[in-house]
Amino acid sequence: MDGPVLLRPYRRSDAAAWSEVRRANQAWLAPWESSVAGRWDEYNSPAAFRYVHRDQRRSARRGEGMPFAVCLYENGRERLVGHLNLGNIVRRAFCSAYAGYWVDGRVAGRGVTPTALALAVDHAFGPGGLHRIEVNIRPENGPSRRVVEKLGFREEAYHARYMHIDGAWRDHIGYAMTSEDVAAEGGLLARWHRLRALAR
Repeated sequence: MDGPVLLRPYRRSDAAAWSEVRRANQAWLAPWESSVAGRWDEYNSPAAFRYVHRDQRRSARRGEGMPFAVCLYENGRERLVGHLNLGNIVRRAFCSAYAGYWVDGRVAGRGVTPTALALAVDHAFGPGGLHRIEVNIRPENGPSRRVVEKLGFREEAYHARYMHIDGAWRDHIGYAMTSEDVAAEGGLLARWHRLRALAR
């Protein structure tokens, strides 16, 4: 947790809150997410959350992912406002993962996503035992690109027709960070705090 931003594991009881946020944000999220058959309200329903939660738990048990609910804790209440996953984890000589995230458009611009990503990266580089985090983002997705650029992720690659999103194969820009990049600064969250203080 940092300020009002809290990362935690998902709970079965998150179904209604997750569904409300997803359904309310169709126009905000759908253009950037992998193509899925069916209607948005169906695969973002409370019933669909059961399958999402089951898959996340299975991935975490196998050591293949670190899924987090992104919450805001304000006025003594916790509210689910997004999702962050460190997935496709590979160990041994690679020790790497891909980060993916989304946030409720109603809280965008408040520093929630960069704070959540900084918390997750510090966890990954510390207790998670990872060395490298990659983030792949569509060139047109300015808000998501600003998140990683604010935090100092390196732009490393251009992936043509990388992922099937919103009905077509879409290009992505590859960003990355290694543990050495932030070790001298006390971690990514410490870097983010300094950058925000300088911007004030």
